[in-house]
Amino acid sequence: MRITKGERVFYFLNHIFMLLVCFVMLYPVVYVIGHSMMGDAERALHPLRLFPKELDWSGYKYVLSSSSIWNSYLVTILRTVIGTLCNVLFTALLAYPLSKKDYPARKVLTVLVTFTMWFSGGMVANFLLIRTLGLNNTFWVYILPHLIDPFNLIILRNFFMQIPDSLEESARLDGANDFVIFTRIVLPLSMASIATIALFYAVFHWNTWWDSMLYVSDKNMWTIQYLLQQLIANSNVYDFAAASSVEKPPAEAIRMACIVVSTVPILCVYPFVQKYFVKGVLVGSIKG
Repeated sequence: MRITKGERVFYFLNHIFMLLVCFVMLYPVVYVIGHSMMGDAERALHPLRLFPKELDWSGYKYVLSSSSIWNSYLVTILRTVIGTLCNVLFTALLAYPLSKKDYPARKVLTVLVTFTMWFSGGMVANFLLIRTLGLNNTFWVYILPHLIDPFNLIILRNFFMQIPDSLEESARLDGANDFVIFTRIVLPLSMASIATIALFYAVFHWNTWWDSMLYVSDKNMWTIQYLLQQLIANSNVYDFAAASSVEKPPAEAIRMACIVVSTVPILCVYPFVQKYFVKGVLVGSIKG
């Protein structure tokens, strides 16, 4: 098949554009990793340099020697794992009946769910609700308020609507009830979409620090991202020295090392679910 001159120009410009996009995305990552291993003098003399001439691990040694960082890591990991499991479970349990046209409350519940995507009670109302429920300074303040996301619910509901009704009808003829159909037919056929929303929920739980700032005053319950936010905002707000036996390096080295330490785990998880990502979103957005 011959390629015309116009197509060659298009492919060339398309490759250049994609290379520029990749550069824009990769540059901050390489910059942070490089500066986290760069000495303070070299960082001051060459602020735009990506790769250090001499490796300096003082920032990592200082951060990883602190018990505070490991405690925040544990809280964040537990929040991500437990929160994602609860999110996927309850989202699937609500999305399944909303995908059935013969469900009487389908339209009403769908309108109420989508209404929350544009309107909310606001920060003050949420804070008063959390305090009234007694969730302040508890682990469940990270889980219960974010149990179901409307956007993910709609994606999963639309995916369930793609499953042929004949499969469920044949299962009912064999004596299967709704629970059996849901667990043995619907869920196995929806793994691509479930993996997609699981990734959405996991990234949300790992990156969020806002609820730690609003509802958690106990430092032992802080997540890694809020600990990092406090460190970036003011390096003197939360001092690692109380729990670290390593000499304190420059504040910039600590910040860069914390960013890398808090980002690497989610980057390691993403490649395993990336193959489901595009397929799950596209298939779940076909039918409304």
